[in-house]
Amino acid sequence: MQEILNEIAEFMSENTDRGKVADYIPELATINPNQFGISVALPNGQVFSAGCAQQLFSIQSISKVFSLTLALGKIGDRVWTKVGREPSGDPFNSIVQLEHEHGKPRNPFINAGAIAIVDAIMMGHEPKESLAEILQFVRYIANDDSVGIDEKVAMSELASGHRNSSLAHFMASFNRIEHQIDKLLGVYYHQCSISMSCEQLAKSGLFLVSDGVNQSTGSRVVSSHRARRINSLMMMCGHYDGSGEFAFRVGLPGKSGVGGGILAIAPGKASIAVWSPGLDKIGNSKLGTLALEMLVQRTGWSVF
Repeated sequence: MQEILNEIAEFMSENTDRGKVADYIPELATINPNQFGISVALPNGQVFSAGCAQQLFSIQSISKVFSLTLALGKIGDRVWTKVGREPSGDPFNSIVQLEHEHGKPRNPFINAGAIAIVDAIMMGHEPKESLAEILQFVRYIANDDSVGIDEKVAMSELASGHRNSSLAHFMASFNRIEHQIDKLLGVYYHQCSISMSCEQLAKSGLFLVSDGVNQSTGSRVVSSHRARRINSLMMMCGHYDGSGEFAFRVGLPGKSGVGGGILAIAPGKASIAVWSPGLDKIGNSKLGTLALEMLVQRTGWSVF
């Protein structure tokens, strides 16, 4: 495994077509695109890494997997009255479908859906309490209390988040939002600004590898039934309108973030995290996707 990862990292270091950083979030626009990291965490807790695997980065929309898991634990299947379970086929920040579907987001991984999930998690609590709950959950599944939030990224998103504000107000016009929008978006932006390394992120996905149990710690995070459902949503919806292409090329459940990270799950095999800040036209890590494609070709890991 270490040889495979070293080979992938070496290939990526020589690749000049790296995509473009998410410059619409000012703080992310400053990140050096010439970085690449990859980590593979096995169910026994063993971790293999190459490249910048210990460099912290903003996980952005990967956090939506964790907030969905938390929401399912708090309110169960009532989550699906708030968001759907279908691929969007539209960009992650599109408002078009909300118009056609009466303010109900298509799935929990597009921005509107993730905002609705945060609304469900808050349950009348103040933003600091809700954010502390989300962060504590991520620390728990990563088995790492050092995981924190990049406050500069959160403030940068707050200052440039007009589209997300529009999505929240639009949902509120259909009576689908229960909390004050400024408080709700504050929690959402801070959730997206959770900062992790590839190694931390790979470890955080281990519960999805082994039917809801992190075997390295012995902790059951969710039921096996729920873990499979989360993985299926990652497969169908985890890369926005590029989810089909990712399934075609990689063949694993995955969730991307515009910070350049991707979390991928090989059920029964491993949790994989890759990071490279440059994005493709859809908003997924260009080299990260290529690295995962190379990894599954060499390991044979695929759900198909």
